[in-house]
Amino acid sequence: MTSRASSNANRQPFGAGSREKRVRSSRRRRIDTISMCRMRVPGVCTICTTSFSVERLDGGLLMMYVLLAHRTLITRKLKGLEDFIKITSVHWHMGEQGWRFATPDEKLPGETHPDPLHDFTHLRQIYFESEKDYEGRFTVPTLYDTKTKRIVSNEVGTFVPFSSSEIIRMFYYEFDDLLPEKYRNLDLFPQKLRKDIDEANEWVYDTVNNGVYKCGFATSQEAYEAAIKPLFSSLDRIESHLASKYNPSDPSSIYFFDNTLTEADIRLYTTIVRFDPVYVQHFKCNVRDIRSGYPAIHRWLRHLYWDIPAFGETTEFEHIKKHYTKSHKQINQFAITPVGPVPDILAKDEEVRAVTEKI
Repeated sequence: MTSRASSNANRQPFGAGSREKRVRSSRRRRIDTISMCRMRVPGVCTICTTSFSVERLDGGLLMMYVLLAHRTLITRKLKGLEDFIKITSVHWHMGEQGWRFATPDEKLPGETHPDPLHDFTHLRQIYFESEKDYEGRFTVPTLYDTKTKRIVSNEVGTFVPFSSSEIIRMFYYEFDDLLPEKYRNLDLFPQKLRKDIDEANEWVYDTVNNGVYKCGFATSQEAYEAAIKPLFSSLDRIESHLASKYNPSDPSSIYFFDNTLTEADIRLYTTIVRFDPVYVQHFKCNVRDIRSGYPAIHRWLRHLYWDIPAFGETTEFEHIKKHYTKSHKQINQFAITPVGPVPDILAKDEEVRAVTEKI
């Protein structure tokens, strides 16, 4: 992982003084990020750049409502932001009113529980609390300021919630003045790799991250085949790239770029870890699976999952499988969740083998 040397040798260590004082005394740092407009509903997204300062918290906390917001969870943990950004996961089922919160009697894994800040039953109520005339989508991740009781918005007077792409880039640097050196020096978007990362994001998002959805929600054979061919062409490209740069004597060569963990790994992981458990069968992405068809990607995936807690500990396979199979009635009419693959992810020293025991 890339270390970013501190530019201020006189920073107070984490924990020195009151949190409110540290926030107010922190240097104002802003990061502009390219808006991922293609991830929004056409005509709804009105932003071009995002600007946010942690000073806006003024001693308060952020609550992040999540489910299919995996890269924000990974980045939050990698950067050590758990004390500043609390998590509530919505229920895995998306109904007619969108995402709902778990009820007190439901026992689900992870941070899935009733909304701890309101008596709300659905995420949409938090949107209407922030903007009573809101007409957009009710999406996760939703970043909520517990002090102002509003969803964090990128422009004064314009209610446009951050996308997960914008949130993770804000997480990279915005809280650094409040963090211990270990987390402050972790740079997931190093300057020398930014051009390469942005270029990779373009084609990986279009053909892989979004490509699986193009396959799954296709309503004609032609649309499905038009999506699945570039999907597997890109997986072949990623396989070749990872295989060509990997050196068994240098474990750090496993990452997507250079010898360091970056945003490119985070963005790709959230699709690849779901590929075998969900996308192969649910979205009909079954030309090859990862565990038997892409050895370099499989090695990279298992390194992230098993060796870096921010990846493995934020991956909830029960949520993943049940959300897709029980929320998409147009794809899976009877909401049957397949048992396999077993296991959801293989151990690092295990490869595909014939089933020898009964389920």
